[in-house]
This record gives sequence, C-alpha cells and structure tokens, in this order.
Amino acid sequence: MRKLIILASLAAVIVGCNKREGELIGVQPREKWYMPDPFGTLFIPLGSYHMGPDDEEAPMAHTTKSKIVSVQSFYIDDSEISNNEYRQFVYWVRDSIARKMLAGGSSSMAEEYQISQDEFLKMWPIYKGDNNLQDPYINWDRKIKWDSDDDDYRADLQPLYIPEQERFYNRKEIDARKLNYEYYRIDIRLAASKSNRFRPQKSADIQDANHEYKKSEYINGVTQNDGQNGAMGAPSSPVGDPAKDSKVLGTYNVQDQVSIGQGNYTSRERRGVDRSVFIIKDVINVYPDTLAWVHDFTYSFNEPMTNMYFWHPAYDDYPVVGITWKQARAFSIWRSLLLNNYLIGTGQTIVNDFRLPTESEWEYAARGGLAKSPYPWGGPYIRNSRGCFLGNFKPMRGSYIDDGGFHTLYVYSYNPNDYGLYCMAGNASEWTSNAYDESAYDFDHDLNPDYVYEAQERDANVLKRKVIRGGSWKDVGYYLQTSARTYEYQDTAKCYLGFRNVMTYLGRSKYDQVN
Repeated sequence: MRKLIILASLAAVIVGCNKREGELIGVQPREKWYMPDPFGTLFIPLGSYHMGPDDEEAPMAHTTKSKIVSVQSFYIDDSEISNNEYRQFVYWVRDSIARKMLAGGSSSMAEEYQISQDEFLKMWPIYKGDNNLQDPYINWDRKIKWDSDDDDYRADLQPLYIPEQERFYNRKEIDARKLNYEYYRIDIRLAASKSNRFRPQKSADIQDANHEYKKSEYINGVTQNDGQNGAMGAPSSPVGDPAKDSKVLGTYNVQDQVSIGQGNYTSRERRGVDRSVFIIKDVINVYPDTLAWVHDFTYSFNEPMTNMYFWHPAYDDYPVVGITWKQARAFSIWRSLLLNNYLIGTGQTIVNDFRLPTESEWEYAARGGLAKSPYPWGGPYIRNSRGCFLGNFKPMRGSYIDDGGFHTLYVYSYNPNDYGLYCMAGNASEWTSNAYDESAYDFDHDLNPDYVYEAQERDANVLKRKVIRGGSWKDVGYYLQTSARTYEYQDTAKCYLGFRNVMTYLGRSKYDQVN
C-alpha cells in the first residue's frame, strides 16, 4: 500500500510538471507559424544599402543624395500588375454592384442573391448581439446570368449599362463610370499623435465620497451612436455627457488641419468622439483612364491603344497603365481583403496588407542585391555584350523599336535582376507610396525611410506629387537607373505609369525560421 501511495504521488508530480501550472509559459496552445509566399511575389531579404546615386551628377544633386538606409524583409510582385490582374479587381466591383442590384430587385430570383441575417449569424455567430448588421447580405456563390431573358432580371441590371442615348452603334456595354469601389482605411499616423490619444473618463478604482468603488460598466467605445445607444451605422459624433454615461470609458479629442485652398490651412479639433474618427471612407472609380494614350501625346496616333489596350486578350499580360495613385492604393486594399477574408474563412491567420512600395523598398529591390549598380541588371551600360538593349525605353533619338519594344511589352520581357524581378527598369514606370519632395533624403529616417503626405482635395498641386520609379517605354535611359526618381500627381493617370505591390514580411527574415 505504501508503495502505491508513493507511485501515485510521483504520477501527480509528473502530471503537474507537464502542465507547467503556476509557471509563466505564455498562452498555449499557439499555432506554429510559417509565412506563406503570396502568389506572384518574391521574397526580398532585409538589408542595408546606399540609397541614391553612386556617381555625382548635376541633375540628381538637387533631388537625390546618397545615404545608407536599412529596410526590413518584404515580398514584392515579380512583375508589374498586368491588365488581366487588374481586370479581376474591376470585375469584382462590377459583380458586387450587379449582385446588390439583383438582391434588391423585383426579379423572382432576388432571394437567390441574398443571405439573410439569420443565415449570416449561423455562419458567423460571433456577430450575434450587434445591431449594425446588413439585411440581407450579398450571396457571392450565385452566378450572374448576364444573358438572362427574364424581363424582371434584365430590368434589375439595366441601370448598370450605358444609357441608350449614349451608346455607340447601340452596343450594350457596362457603364465604366458606375464602377465605383467603396473602401476604408485607418489613419494610423493621425491616431498615433500624442494629442489625439484616448482620454479615459473613468477608472475602475475611482471611489465615491463614501470610499466605495463606483459600480459602472467600463466598456470601451460605447457612445450614443455605436449601434447600442443610437442609430445603426451612424457616423462618429460626440457622446452626450461622458460624466453621466456609465458606459463611456473615455473619448478622443482629435486635432488636425484642413486645407482651405491657396496654401492656407485652418486648425480643426473634434472633441469627445469615438475611435471611428480615424477610419477614413473613400469611394473611387476603378476603371483605368484608357484615354491617357491619346491625351499624353500631341500629334501622335494612339487611338488603337485607347480602344483596345485594357480589355483585349492580346494585351492581357501587358502592364496595366492609366491608373492613378489612388486607384493603385484602392487595388492594394481590395487585394488585401481578398486574401485575408479567404484566410479567415478557412480558419487561418491573416497576414500583412498588400500596399504600394516605399521608394526605399523599390530601389532596394531594383538593385537586386548588387551594391553600387546603376541598373537592375548589374552593369554600367544599357546594352549587353552583344549590343542589345536590356530594357524597354526610348533609345537613341526616338528609335523605339531598337530595344525590341514600341509601347509597353509583356510583363516578363527581358531578363530579371538577381532577385528574379522583371522590368524594374523600363516598360512602365511605377507608383510608390511616398510623397515627392526634393529634399526628402535630407530628413527621411534611415530605418525604413518613408515620407508620406495625405493630400487633401484643396491642397496645392505641389503637395499632390507622388514618387514614381523605374522609367518607362517613353523615357530616355537616364530614368532607367535604380536611383533615378521623379513624380506624377496622385490624381492623374498616364499611359506609361503602372505599379506593383509589396507586403511586409511577418518576422525578421525567412531564413531565420527553425523547425
């Protein structure tokens, strides 16, 4: 019996040790995480490099200086975003509008495009108790019958087409002016300002006159209009009286400046608001400016490119152009939601958002790991040993065909750099996330340099400049250098300007992962 008692005691000790009760072991269990490579991207390891020109040149001296900077690991698209890839975004916007029309229409099939609130809550019970739910939700599993002969069905979709009096030879086509994408972003920099931080109204340890703890509900963010105290979906507004509302833990007093035109600004302070003040809503038309092929050049015949370039299968794998900076940002947000919503739906952990690259990331990737190399392919010349040009640009004095191109080319044309990235010089110039300032290198940080400015509608045009990199099919060889920088205005679209996305790597480096 004594031996049995001893053995039972040892077993209890062993079990207790295995559970590590009473020890700081972190939250368990946690999934073992390995960063998946986003499709179509390549991993760029972290590193430091000399950003800027390697040779002193008079034109560069005013806008670009050489400095050592460090960038963290990230993924970048191995080519420019193609017409067909961007078309997926355009079609998603088109289909979402069409499904919304059908779900709220008079057709007998309307219910097939709806997901009731009850059905939604069965799939996502975590949202039970919320008052700001849609009813109904859109059913994406039901295909759209664009060729349906049902009168009511066709009538529901009719507003999506070009009005009859505007049609060319009565061709019934989708009205691109109606393809507007509604999206949201968080102004993290505004929220990070010390003056805009959360201001607690109460603390759980506050005592009343009798030294008794107040019995209050300390629920962060409950205001008059958050779906529990007010109208569903109402915008952020001041709480009534935080001192009398036991559910209000605190508020925000947000200070910023608003442009009133001609370089003048007025200070604005929004007091007693909730954190939705940092959530910015934007609506933008997503269709490329196909007319850019005509308006970018005078006395030049480019009408066939305007008519065919974006939609024709012949150009599917050519870089999308005619995209404004804001459209490129909207695409990045949509692409992030496309991936992360899939990961959430399959029970996986989300990843960082896709975005436009900073110019320091772009230049680091373009160099391909080669220090002091003026071009992505490594040498100091634009031709190889056989005398062939190594990128799509404007060689000689307008002999566009000498480099094997003419306008834009297939996104995987020419040889990639040592990171495996195609067309980091030539073909289409590329948007970056940074605002353009000639002296940015003087005040940029040397850790992930990133100068941004969110230009307002009434800001001066000079504040709407965004950095573009890489040079294009219409540029001379100077702009193909990895360090060359110039700009375009964020609300303009050009037939020589496209983009590619990046995603910050989760962790330090892909090569640090251990089994």
